[in-house]
Amino acid sequence: MANGDKFPCGLFSKGEIDTRITKLRSLMEEKGIAACLFTSIHNVNYFSGFVYCGFGRPYGLLITPDKHVTISALIDAGQPWRRSPYDNIIYTDWKRDNFYRAIAKELGDARGPLGIERDHVTLEVAHKLRNDLPHGNALVDVGAHAMRMRMKKSEEEIAVTKNCCATADVGAWACKEALHEGVPEYEVSLAGLSAMTRNIAKVYPDSDIMDSLVWFQSGINTDGAHNPLTTRRVNKGDILSMSCIPLHQGYYASVERTMFLAHCSDAHLKVWEANVAVHRRGIDLIRPGVTCAEVALELNHLYAEFGLLKYRMFGYGHSFGIMSHYYGREAELELREHIHTVLEPGMVVSMEPMITIPEGQPGAGGYREHDVLVINQDGSVDDITGFPFGPEHNIVQK
Repeated sequence: MANGDKFPCGLFSKGEIDTRITKLRSLMEEKGIAACLFTSIHNVNYFSGFVYCGFGRPYGLLITPDKHVTISALIDAGQPWRRSPYDNIIYTDWKRDNFYRAIAKELGDARGPLGIERDHVTLEVAHKLRNDLPHGNALVDVGAHAMRMRMKKSEEEIAVTKNCCATADVGAWACKEALHEGVPEYEVSLAGLSAMTRNIAKVYPDSDIMDSLVWFQSGINTDGAHNPLTTRRVNKGDILSMSCIPLHQGYYASVERTMFLAHCSDAHLKVWEANVAVHRRGIDLIRPGVTCAEVALELNHLYAEFGLLKYRMFGYGHSFGIMSHYYGREAELELREHIHTVLEPGMVVSMEPMITIPEGQPGAGGYREHDVLVINQDGSVDDITGFPFGPEHNIVQK
């Protein structure tokens, strides 16, 4: 359904998308793979610029040596074609498993292994691919290879990430401005989200507006990093946790900060300053040649010196790119003890230490800071998050 004219990609040049496809096809030739079928939101987006909304229906992107076809459900009409750089085929709901018939049609006489994402394909989908394709193409994993491609960012990707971080900063300032005694968590969130959405529309007027969010938590609700918004009203002296997460057509950035309203108790201040010290040290550790595990282990030692290691919540950071709160992850670029990936130029990672002191203890609450760091080709590192952190900036007097 070629309805209307094709849109520009929104974020990237067509040359950027073509470069990714060319690298993938080189891998396919090297591994003897006849075609790749991507079914995850992140890889469909990475190799096409199209972000799908499944809503219970399967979507895909089929790449062969001479084809590039997004496969979408009729419910979306011509939008997937407009957002796809090359071809698109629609399947209807009118007969069960039409998605797989569309794949078979586009595969045609292509013989040989079919590359899939084993970390995304369910047992049911794998069974149907094995049994419903006419040539019984063997299934091989390309998900790990695609992840490694996404881990190293191009100049265009880094530029987009910098704009994402600038948008997150806009949201953070709006949240801070909206903060006052008695305001519900969700109202602070709405202020930040509105500011970010308007900024995305200004910076990328040809992109789709989707999926950005702001988590703003107060008091006991700060104990988890991804706790939902509530109607709880903010009180003076409350520990606060703010996460502004703009998504620029599937590309993720975030600024996260610990804050207090009006005043911070001595017990809270002691814990907060310790977490800020870990955050600063973590930023200093992000350098080419260092492994993810080495960063995690050193920060563990620092938390242990403060007597806070047992309160640590998760890994110290992760890669950026196509990712959101419900899809996408580059697991080999997580700052955790068991990840031995070496940091290299072109990688973009966060530093985000978090600890939670249980309710009833001095300094109770969740503490989290989050900056985004770009490792440049010359080995230097840029912190591209602008919103300040720490007690000297984020005890909000209102």
